[in-house]
Amino acid sequence: MADLLNLNRLVYFTTVMETGSFTSAADRLGVAKAVVSHQIGKLEEELGATLMRRTTRRVAPTEEGRLFYDRAMIILREAEAAYGELSRAAVEPAGMLRLTAPLDYGTKMVAPVIAAYLRTYPHMRVDVIFDDAVSNLVDEQIDLGIRVGWLADSSNQTRRLGTIRQIVVASPAFAAGLPQGVSPRQAQSLAWVGNAQLRGVGQWLFSRDGDKVLTELNPVITCDKSPAAHACVLAGIGLGVFPDYSVSDDIAEGRLVPVFADWALPTGGIHAVFPPARFRPAKVRVFVDLLAAAERKRSRGSAVA
Repeated sequence: MADLLNLNRLVYFTTVMETGSFTSAADRLGVAKAVVSHQIGKLEEELGATLMRRTTRRVAPTEEGRLFYDRAMIILREAEAAYGELSRAAVEPAGMLRLTAPLDYGTKMVAPVIAAYLRTYPHMRVDVIFDDAVSNLVDEQIDLGIRVGWLADSSNQTRRLGTIRQIVVASPAFAAGLPQGVSPRQAQSLAWVGNAQLRGVGQWLFSRDGDKVLTELNPVITCDKSPAAHACVLAGIGLGVFPDYSVSDDIAEGRLVPVFADWALPTGGIHAVFPPARFRPAKVRVFVDLLAAAERKRSRGSAVA
């Protein structure tokens, strides 16, 4: 089967058919006449059919040769078109981009980047999954995954796009009811809003000027999605831990206030995650570059704030 799919032999054959001789075909292809003759002989041997009759002056196709020429031309045209499309896709975004991102980061950061991407490349189409659950990129045929926080070990390739700060926040009313001078040392005795998507985070490490406090939290309610946890904190149910991009607007507009503001939690990363591959198509590279630029702009704004 591998020999039957040898496109080079089809090129030799169709060129002989078009020029009418081995000599002319060899001149057009820039190879020796013996090479052309050998390739045609191998093709006939593989097919078990005589494709052309040779004379001292000219080559004449058999009936099988004429039929095979028509099919061979279709194959070569399709192969050329496929190669051209794939080559263009390596330098210019084309086709469908499938990506996934956490719900809160997707709505806050990824959606505006998708809008900019489609304005620049209106022929593109995007299939997006905003969900806190982590998708299997290979099994679900996803081109790009955006991960926020800390990466689990995997065979996927990654690119770090930015950094997030974790911030403890509460509604103004809830914060006003906290004990005077409260610190992370009292965290376990306070009411918290839990996020079920933060798997494996049973304890939080607070640090300040070399002082460290490792504590468990005490959720009075646990939500299955980050936006639900955010809504519960806004409603005054308890304290919550969120990435800076998720609550920066709420803090700026007074809907939420930072708690333990002079203490820091470990920073996390924002990563682009790709299925294993030697080459990455332009549709993915360009989108990731746009998201990285948006992250740099956000980071500068956070630094100023």
